[in-house]
Amino acid sequence: MKKLTLGSLFDGIGGFPLAAQRCGIKTLWASEIEPNCIAITKRHFPGMQHLGDITKINGGKIPPVDIISFGSPCQDLSISGKQAGLSGKRSGLFREAVRIIYEMRESTNGIYPAFII
Repeated sequence: MKKLTLGSLFDGIGGFPLAAQRCGIKTLWASEIEPNCIAITKRHFPGMQHLGDITKINGGKIPPVDIISFGSPCQDLSISGKQAGLSGKRSGLFREAVRIIYEMRESTNGIYPAFII
């Protein structure tokens, strides 16, 4: 049986890759911009490719994965924030994840990703 693969957007300290690893899923790549978070995931997942800034990723040119996980920033959606919604600078990055998913699906004839978390 084929081993499932994961790509993690807004990776943080690698919560989704850790859960995936415990389920026998291999994380191929992650996108994160915070240096401290990247240092943690590099230590725990030395074979994982780091793609950097989500706005500079073309989903059709990165290794296709079975699963894409993401938890985009929510500060602009919070009642304690300015409530800019998806028009906000940070929470609007949700659209970048959707763009990457569509680009990957287009380049793989709809095969990848099969699952989005």
